[in-house]
Amino acid sequence: MNLKRHGPMTPALNVFHIESMGTLDGPGIRTVIFLKGCPLRCHYCHNPESWQDQTENWMQQDELMALIMKMKPYYKNGGGVTFSGGEPLLQARKLEPLCKRLKAEGIHVALDTSGCILNQDVKVLLEVVDLIILDVKHAESEAYTALTGGALSKTLEFLEFIKAIHKPYWIRQVIVPDYNDQKSLVLKLECLTKSTYRQKLELLAFHNTGMGKWQWNSPFWNRPSLSEKILVELQEMIQKNV
Repeated sequence: MNLKRHGPMTPALNVFHIESMGTLDGPGIRTVIFLKGCPLRCHYCHNPESWQDQTENWMQQDELMALIMKMKPYYKNGGGVTFSGGEPLLQARKLEPLCKRLKAEGIHVALDTSGCILNQDVKVLLEVVDLIILDVKHAESEAYTALTGGALSKTLEFLEFIKAIHKPYWIRQVIVPDYNDQKSLVLKLECLTKSTYRQKLELLAFHNTGMGKWQWNSPFWNRPSLSEKILVELQEMIQKNV
C-alpha cells in the first residue's frame, strides 16, 4: 500500500505498513496497522526497517478511519483492527483518540506490543482497547536483555497493569532453536504470564526468512528455522499445563 507523506498534523500516526486482511494478529479478519519506531533491537526482527521513525509516512485519523470503515463488513465474525509495529506504544497519545473512534463504531481493537513502555499515555490507551497481544521475548531476564536490549521487568510490570485493569490478553513468544526451545523455559513463560485474563498462549516458530535484513554478526545469523515437530511438542506440553 502506498502511504501518503505529509507533515505530522496532530493526531497523525507515523505508519510503516498496512495489512488489510490479516488473520494472524488477533481474532477474525483484521486490518493490521504497523506503526513506526521501536525502542527494542531484537536480533531476529523481521522488520528492522520499522525501528527508526525518522522516515515519515504520516496518516491522519480521517484517512485511517476511511480505510478501516471500508473493511468493516469483513469484521463481522469477530475481526477488527490491530495496531502493531515497530512498537505502537510509542505513539500512544495519538493512537488513543483513534481507538475511541473505532470503539464508537463498534470495531474491536487490539494492540500487538512488547509491553516495554508504561507511562500515563499508555495507561489511558490500554483502558480503551479490547485486547492486548503481548510478545514476551524470553522468560529469563539476562537472556531477554541480550536478545532485545530491553528489560523483562518492564514487560512484567506492563503485564501486571493489564491484569489489574482486567484487560484480556494473549501471550506470544517466538521459539528459537537452541535458545529458548527448552521445555523448562516454556513452562516458566506459562507460569509467569498465567491469570484469569489470559485468553491464549501462542508459541511461534522462529523462521530465518528475515536473515537478509539482519547484521551478519547477529547470534541468529544462519540459524535454522524451528522444526514443526519441536513446536508441536511444546504446544502439547502447554495445553496439558493450562
